[in-house]
Amino acid sequence: MDKLNWGIIGCGDVTEVKSGPAFNKVPNSSLVAVMRRDAAKAKDYAQRHGVPKWYDNAEQLIKDPEINAIYIATPPLQHEAYTLLALAAGKPVYVEKPMTLNAEAAARMKAAADKYNVKLSVAHYRRAQPMFLKVKQLLADHAIGDIRFVSLQMLQPPASNLIAASAVNWRLDPAVSGGGLFHDLAPHQLDLMIYFFGKVKQATGIAVNQACLYPADDLVTGQLLFENGVVFNGTWCFTVAPDNSRDVCEITGANGSISFPVFGSKVILRRDGQTEEFIFDLLPHVQQPMIEKVTNYFLGRGENPCSAADAIASMQVMDRFTGK
Repeated sequence: MDKLNWGIIGCGDVTEVKSGPAFNKVPNSSLVAVMRRDAAKAKDYAQRHGVPKWYDNAEQLIKDPEINAIYIATPPLQHEAYTLLALAAGKPVYVEKPMTLNAEAAARMKAAADKYNVKLSVAHYRRAQPMFLKVKQLLADHAIGDIRFVSLQMLQPPASNLIAASAVNWRLDPAVSGGGLFHDLAPHQLDLMIYFFGKVKQATGIAVNQACLYPADDLVTGQLLFENGVVFNGTWCFTVAPDNSRDVCEITGANGSISFPVFGSKVILRRDGQTEEFIFDLLPHVQQPMIEKVTNYFLGRGENPCSAADAIASMQVMDRFTGK
């Protein structure tokens, strides 16, 4: 196999700009088919994006002999079933985050990939973005000395503009999303922590529904102890006043600190009484660097940028924080 012909299952809002167009922009990759259960919307997406084929049935897309790689971008409830179908058909899968509803389901997906010997990657795409690669490099360079602890705050009002738009807000239905807005945003943040600091030794947390605006928890707090001794404290609250919105992660070391927003474009390094800022351009398609890495992996030209085992680690943390 020297080129990937992708099929997308679930061509909703996340695929409009963040991911979909990127499949035609990376080398050795093209988007040849999309699927959505609403046939009219699938056809409309295909026509607007110049995609040759569209389906309203996932199994038909998976069986299409022209398609040799599958991107699953449905709500998490469908991730496991579609991943298992694609893997059984021998087609590598790139699946959206969160990987699925919980760690048990994620483990079944990994087991299927192992059973069929078919490649599986998870869309924790911040791992491939220049901004977070810079943070990882600063840590590798020991820029702030030995790391002591990490503090993260994700505070948003109920009408946050960070939450992806959709006709029906399935993100607030735990049966579909796995939890709520925490399950939509925290996978990015927790995966980065694991990417930066390695294996988790201990995880504890609290999850509550304070405002009762919807069935899911709206406040989650969590604490991690990594095997290397780094301690993490995180707070996610989705019912604060707009003026109290906050998106900040601060890594404190023996000789300084590194701070950045997970949904922003600036890294601030403080050490020796000096402050240095690193500003990054916003990417037109935020998943493009990751899709390029996944494409190379599927073609046997690189390592897996985010394996099932990597994603299971963050799913386990989310389950511990929310008491699952």
